[in-house]
Amino acid sequence: MSRKTLLTFNAGSSTVKIGLFALGSDGPARIARGVIDFRHTPLTLHVDAGETSLDFTLDSQPQADLSGILAETFATFSRHFDIGKVAAAGHRVVHGGDRFDGAVRLDADSIAAIEALTVLAPLHQPQSLRLIHAVERVRPGLPQTASFDTAFHRTNDTLVRRFAIPRALYDSGIKRYGFHGLSYKFIAGELARVAPENAGGRVVVAHLGSGASLCGLHDGRSRDTSMGFSTLDGIPMATRCGTIDPGVLLHLLMREQQTPAALEDFLYHKCGLLGVSGISADSRDLLESDALAAKEAIDLFTFRVAGEIARLAATLGGLDTLVFTAGVGENQPKIRAGVCDRLGWLGLCLDHAANAANTTLISDPASRIAAFVIATDEEQVIAEEAVAMLETS
Repeated sequence: MSRKTLLTFNAGSSTVKIGLFALGSDGPARIARGVIDFRHTPLTLHVDAGETSLDFTLDSQPQADLSGILAETFATFSRHFDIGKVAAAGHRVVHGGDRFDGAVRLDADSIAAIEALTVLAPLHQPQSLRLIHAVERVRPGLPQTASFDTAFHRTNDTLVRRFAIPRALYDSGIKRYGFHGLSYKFIAGELARVAPENAGGRVVVAHLGSGASLCGLHDGRSRDTSMGFSTLDGIPMATRCGTIDPGVLLHLLMREQQTPAALEDFLYHKCGLLGVSGISADSRDLLESDALAAKEAIDLFTFRVAGEIARLAATLGGLDTLVFTAGVGENQPKIRAGVCDRLGWLGLCLDHAANAANTTLISDPASRIAAFVIATDEEQVIAEEAVAMLETS
């Protein structure tokens, strides 16, 4: 007898991560994960299922309508996995604005509200919407849900969310929203499982990937985060600048005569590690390089991350636990060491052998602050929230 299954879609600006889950009495359990990278040709669906990795070339080409790609993806999973009856599709949506404080089952009204928020996330929101509409066309009537990256940060105080701008602008929606919320929600739950004695305290989670941010948690709830109005804010990233003096933007627009479109492309795609190093946006390449600019890019990154941890500690009134997660945070001991070595004044002492081995606990027993490495799983959160929506609708 075929099992009921669920598909999740985690859309980035240029990739889509796909999760396949079996539905059972203990909740959704992952069967396989896949990724489609639209930057590579021919278009390939890469699938990992336990110890097995498979690559499937897709005939469809990237375009505004992703129905062809989705149809091939459904067919590929059906041929290689016992996916049974697909009960629903759950989507990660970057921006929920002030409209959404949790996951929703998608209908015409909620989809229209998500579309209206595209102006706040112009690189990510359209990709999620294309996937939502493609699923509608490929599997008409299939229930769909949306999980929002901003929702986890709705527990931030108004003081944290404000910019020092006229109140009317805040009331119109120009405020700090925060992102990577699905990752932080997962880590809050995992920390409670791995180290329950730490989970209720003052925790900073460093989600370090090509996109990167940090979040200050207390009692497992978001109290402050490094990203603000957009995914450009906070620490430097692979190709994004992080926090920058607004005067620089005025200078580029007014004195250097950059167009708004060119400035947007510059800030999202030509800054960060790539801009500082002039070599690569990939921290692995920079760590292997002997170039001084590569070292400076890494040093700037770890310097800004450590500084943001200290800022979040000020919001929390102290710091008990630091968690590293996401691609860089989970897999690059040199980056973690570069951050932690700058936080010795806070009482953080790294166990360098444990850090090099990528163990879960990487702080020294004598350290006042506990430091962990915990793998994140945004798709698991999407799946769990989708199941909750199906059960309540």
